[in-house]
Amino acid sequence: MVRLVLEDDQAVVALGANLGDPRQTLAEVRRLLPAWLPCELLASSRLYDTDPEPPGQPRYANAALRVRTTLAPEALLAALLALEARFGRMRVEGERHAPRTLDLDLVLYGAVERDGGGLCLPHPRALDRAFVVAPLLDVVGPHEALAARLADLGGAPAVVPWP
Repeated sequence: MVRLVLEDDQAVVALGANLGDPRQTLAEVRRLLPAWLPCELLASSRLYDTDPEPPGQPRYANAALRVRTTLAPEALLAALLALEARFGRMRVEGERHAPRTLDLDLVLYGAVERDGGGLCLPHPRALDRAFVVAPLLDVVGPHEALAARLADLGGAPAVVPWP
């Protein structure tokens, strides 16, 4: 199991979108997040072009941001969900892999490990997805076990330029 620990006031947020103009949406979130939430942007990954899961949807743009925040993990998650809604994301019960205008996942928060109350940290499926692991490596820096996990998943998706 890959273990990642950040400073107590740091978090990693995974970003994804495949409706509208996904690359532009993720660029806007990256640019404006510190104005919308009490956070400081510490690192931004490259932008990745990824296959949809399940197939048959538009392709995804994926990235990750490492932030410093004064929000507790639950408050940060609530703020991220509100931001998704601001971008037109409508969560529908039972539609786990539906296309989306914006998806924001709290992947890591300090050394917090939690499973309950609507919050699971670290994110339980993050290390099973190359489209999360590759951007995660970009924002946490060199990490041998994480790089090995990405290799196990078949390597990083294609990198595309931020708009």
